[in-house]
Amino acid sequence: MTVADTILLNARIRTMDPARPVAEAIALAGTEILALGDGAKIRALAGPDTRIVDLAGRAVIPGLIDSHTHGLWGACRDLLEVFTGLGSSHEELFAAIEARLPQLAPGQWLIAGPWQAHRRAELGARPAELLDQIAPATPVAIKDVTQHSLWLNSAALRAAGITAATPDVPGGEIERDAEGNPTGILRENAVALVADQVAPPASEAARAVRHMVKVFNSQGITAFKEPMAELKDMQTYAQADRDGVLTLHLGTHLSRQSPFGPALTPLEDLIAWRETYGTGHIHAGFAKLFLDGVAPSHTAAFVEPYLGADPATHDPEAMLIFPPERLAEEVIALDAAGFTVKMHAVGDRAVQAALDAIEAARVTNGDSGLRHEAAHCSFIRSVDIARFAELGAVAEISPKIYFPNPVTAGQRAVLGTERTDRCHPIGDLLKAGAEVVYGSDWPAAAPDANPWVGLAGMISRRDPLGRYPGTLGADQAITLDQALALFTVNGARALRLEDRIGRLAPGFSADLVVLERPLEELTPEQIAAIVPVATLFEGQVVFGALP
Repeated sequence: MTVADTILLNARIRTMDPARPVAEAIALAGTEILALGDGAKIRALAGPDTRIVDLAGRAVIPGLIDSHTHGLWGACRDLLEVFTGLGSSHEELFAAIEARLPQLAPGQWLIAGPWQAHRRAELGARPAELLDQIAPATPVAIKDVTQHSLWLNSAALRAAGITAATPDVPGGEIERDAEGNPTGILRENAVALVADQVAPPASEAARAVRHMVKVFNSQGITAFKEPMAELKDMQTYAQADRDGVLTLHLGTHLSRQSPFGPALTPLEDLIAWRETYGTGHIHAGFAKLFLDGVAPSHTAAFVEPYLGADPATHDPEAMLIFPPERLAEEVIALDAAGFTVKMHAVGDRAVQAALDAIEAARVTNGDSGLRHEAAHCSFIRSVDIARFAELGAVAEISPKIYFPNPVTAGQRAVLGTERTDRCHPIGDLLKAGAEVVYGSDWPAAAPDANPWVGLAGMISRRDPLGRYPGTLGADQAITLDQALALFTVNGARALRLEDRIGRLAPGFSADLVVLERPLEELTPEQIAAIVPVATLFEGQVVFGALP
């Protein structure tokens, strides 16, 4: 008989396993769950060295899974950048930048954020000159809320060599004044012109991954998907895993293409990265494509024109980064190579294009069993909702804009109230049998990676922290049981680890979260305020403490 290393008794365990939905005790052995059941049965698995913990009625759930979060990117924002909060004013941002300037070495870039892309008109004809007033010599790059646009000062434009003669980058825009001179605003793929300058230094990579792991584990996250991994990210994650730092299951969507470099990464390189770095806790059988941008900067592809735009000149096809036939070729090739594809798709025309490409792959390759994903899925045509289940496609609901927050004003300014209220039709997707997963998209349009706020927002469609009034698409609220599945069993399937994580069952990884009270006893506001008692990864306490 296998003897348990740890036994948790007198618990209220929600397993997410239909074979045994609830239990009162759980035994852990090594990195796995040994057994669940009543207290007497589980006590019988104890040996002389078994640690027995009485949880006194506390709750236990599986470790949570974030299916879209830029872990290193978010950690670097916390550690290295000037960040004043998504709801901050430009004045607050300027003051924080001024305070940081004396700490920089000569020529060092200052990276800050956020600015509000929908308030572009307030920055004048040449936004670079507005920044020059506080930073005339130091290169400054400010990320917008969505991280899809940059605002540079003149020193940054000079340092990057961006002039009137610099050609536009395909899929991006160097905003120019009437004379053709850069104004300081870069959108979408044009951000690639300064990608090296705004990237965190390699020397900070190890510190960033340790910070990321600490943050995620403290929030009850034991697995996540990195939605846009470059070679340097894979190297950083792999080293962290070798060092024993990565107490997370990690799926990496290797960047076939991204706004930070318009050139496609050769498919052969992706395959080599998958083979080289997809070991241990890292699962690298995933790829990433971008189909459009974001609504506040008018770069998301919508069937209907933006608010105030001329319908006669509206061309949703021109807003797609990939022509539909080219996108189909990409998804067919990646599917054939065994990659699950995540496609950034915010506007409804982009979501339609993603589904069309998945359908093309199914027709050409047959059913590969790979569940390709439309990332964000902020806006979906009603006629496309049923296609997710029909095609075996995954709707990834991300970021946290399904309840009022700092991004909502920008959405309403460019889309109008009625269309904004149609964002993230989670309820309709579930009714149609679609598989849905959750992603925070931290740090893009999300102040943090806190999953509890996201969970509470799904079941209430209001800001559970009380910062922003009202609701957003209230008819799309879902139940606690439905929402919790997105963070556990559905997330595990999206990671292709459904036989290993996402449930509490014998033989599964011992990843679990101990809570003071069961979720079903809490209001959305109380759920949003949760701090786990303890988080366990592969049987070891990685946050908090067992009482």
